[in-house]
Amino acid sequence: MSIQILRDLRGLRVQVIHPPDGEGVSLVEHLRRIGCSVEAQWPVPEAFASTADVVLLAVDSDSRDAIRKLLKTVDGIPPTIIAIVGYENPSTLQLVLEAGALAVIERPVRPFGLLTHLTLARSLWMERQDAERRVRKLERKLAGIQKIQRAKSILIANQGLSEEDAYATIRQQAMAKRIPMEEMASAIINANDLLTYRGKGD
Repeated sequence: MSIQILRDLRGLRVQVIHPPDGEGVSLVEHLRRIGCSVEAQWPVPEAFASTADVVLLAVDSDSRDAIRKLLKTVDGIPPTIIAIVGYENPSTLQLVLEAGALAVIERPVRPFGLLTHLTLARSLWMERQDAERRVRKLERKLAGIQKIQRAKSILIANQGLSEEDAYATIRQQAMAKRIPMEEMASAIINANDLLTYRGKGD
């Protein structure tokens, strides 16, 4: 994966949120030399660029409120954020943590090390996305198991089946209808809930 990340740096879409001073201009120029597609913005915008893969964000006390407002606009998967800081103090570090920054560049910004920061931050971001996908997959699997277990309990209680026979019944009905077992289990649960509701109404 590391080799692929290095290859992908060329053409990486980078949003630089930094004052347009000499340091900011130099940063944009170096990113372009690396091969990145760069969009520079200042003051702090109301939202991250929808096309940004990576955001280099200047973090300082004067922009604290604007940065917090910007962070609240993230909906879905956030971009890879690299913070640029001029000094270390608890409030600045707190803001860096709130931003979810995966790397920190200290001022004065130097070209040396920028490629390393980009590569490491992008690698961490990809690993985080992979981990979240695995967690979501496991959560869906667990939810499916719980549905099947509940459907089995319904069949056991209502039809007097053994646990093995209840499982086999769900499996056979799912195969007959050509749907996943979890979907069949949901249908059994919904039907039982409907009958229970009607029974209470009577």
